Amino acid sequence: MRRDMSERVGHEAYLGKLDAYLDGELNTEQTRELDEHLRGCSECTAEVLVRVQWKRATRLAGQRFSPDAMFRERIQKRISPGKPFWWHWRPALALATAALLLLVSAQVINRQMVGDKVRLAQASKLNGELADLHVATLASVNPVDVVSTDRHNVKPWFAGKIPFTFDLPDLTGTPFELVGGKVSYLDQSPGAHLLFRVRKHQISMFIFQAKDQPVDFARAQEANAQSFHLESWQQNGLQYFVISDVAPEDLRLLENLFRK
Repeated sequence: MRRDMSERVGHEAYLGKLDAYLDGELNTEQTRELDEHLRGCSECTAEVLVRVQWKRATRLAGQRFSPDAMFRERIQKRISPGKPFWWHWRPALALATAALLLLVSAQVINRQMVGDKVRLAQASKLNGELADLHVATLASVNPVDVVSTDRHNVKPWFAGKIPFTFDLPDLTGTPFELVGGKVSYLDQSPGAHLLFRVRKHQISMFIFQAKDQPVDFARAQEANAQSFHLESWQQNGLQYFVISDVAPEDLRLLENLFRK
């Protein structure tokens, strides 16, 4: 409660300085402090704009009176020799414009940060789901539905079970061995789940239609998903995910075999 009252008193103090701020009557330190306050206080920023508009309206109302040329020249010389009357409003208008730009920029940045958080949450959720599928496969007595090291047996098995086709590279002369495959679902979308072996480690590869997956995974990327490494890329309208506890270099090597 005391803290809220203290903050409010400080806020009121800044409000009391706005007219002097707009008139350029504050010293350098006071101006800097008020600039910093305006960057984080939308209420004071809005008040600055209101007061600038009020001063502008007052100035326009005053222009309805048309003094003779001698009177106008005498007043202008008394205010600032050699400069027109409106010249003195330039600092205030510049400060108000800067405050408005700061407010608008803060709102834009805030919307971008919210969007980034949403995309990050979606990516984190997807990472977790892929990790769960991989762990469930490793723990299963029958990890795949079609057991074969021959790509010519595994690829045809998916015909009619998923709404797309994919290519399986020849793994001869590579450290990878095809174990088999099965159908898996991600966000209710069916896809191919292939299982590979490299140095007694298991690698799960998931292939789905790219249109069914978040745009955050449109480009190859590495991420951590429950102590696993995850790589993702798009190719020929398909979204590929590879996940395992092996080094990221092994996952990229397998990715390069599929990209050929």
